[in-house]
Amino acid sequence: MKKPVCLALLFFCLTGTLALAQTTKEEPTIYTVVPGDTMWGLSKRFLNDPYYWPNLWAANPTVGNPHFIYPGQRIKVYSDRIEIEEAPRPNQPQVSPPITAKAPAPAAAEEPPAPREFKITGAEGFLMERQIVPAGVIVSTHQNRAIVGTDDIVYADIGRINGANVGDRFTVYQKMGPVSHPVTHEILGERVLPLGELQLSEVDPKVSKAIITKSFQEISAGAFLLPYQERRVNVPLRAADRDLVGYIVESQTGNQALSVGDAVYLDLGTAHGLKAGNLLYIVRDVKPDQRYTLAKIEQLPVEVIGALVVVRTGSNTSTALIVKCVDTVYRGDRVELKKAR
Repeated sequence: MKKPVCLALLFFCLTGTLALAQTTKEEPTIYTVVPGDTMWGLSKRFLNDPYYWPNLWAANPTVGNPHFIYPGQRIKVYSDRIEIEEAPRPNQPQVSPPITAKAPAPAAAEEPPAPREFKITGAEGFLMERQIVPAGVIVSTHQNRAIVGTDDIVYADIGRINGANVGDRFTVYQKMGPVSHPVTHEILGERVLPLGELQLSEVDPKVSKAIITKSFQEISAGAFLLPYQERRVNVPLRAADRDLVGYIVESQTGNQALSVGDAVYLDLGTAHGLKAGNLLYIVRDVKPDQRYTLAKIEQLPVEVIGALVVVRTGSNTSTALIVKCVDTVYRGDRVELKKAR
């Protein structure tokens, strides 16, 4: 009887140990940045993935220039990711010399860090591709006023034969003109911007009466309607599952020179495998000076000048926000999505 009892005790001990191991949180390796360290190098060194650093860069708002992190900055290295602690202020003393060591076991299990999210206001607009059909058009305003706003009455060419009902909500948009590709010159769609929101108050067979519930810009007859969608949403970062190359084809404002916070439109969409939350970095080719080369050099490593996050996707186009840049960004700049290796 002793042998079965011993085996049973051994089994329970092993299963208990296994369960404990499964619930134990991974302890990070702590690394202290030294002069000359870069995100590229650290991603290659610790994760064997030099292309991980754009995600690391975008997820850490305290890091400005992607090529510069502060000596003395502490980095937590996990098996599948790297986390950067806040950089020390210039007047703070530097921490001890860099070492690689295991952090002490935490007193209590920590919650995993929440994914980085980007808030959008809904004012970013998008490129309206050919397959998108408006739900209706504002055909007139109350007393034929040239401009209307919140609480004003308008009339639309949408009625019961279109499936409309009292209480239906729509977003009001204005076409701002066609957008052509900066390289191929192909027309990709119409740049459209949201003007406001309305709700149907009376519905006839072919027309309806509506009240403007919100206005962001001046609204007039000729503006078109699309089914209402929530404007203010949070878009979490999403890991890339493929490599893609595209271009910034236009900006929300129509400006050529762009910076952090600007909304832009890309020639990539769901048909290419792009998803909302994907991070792309903005790159620019560097031309070698042939006067100082012993052999002809065709290409140098690209210069990374910024990063953007996709917040809305169409079939062949998308809307993105510039979240980082170390130089002025321009329409026609190339963007790259890199799959984690």
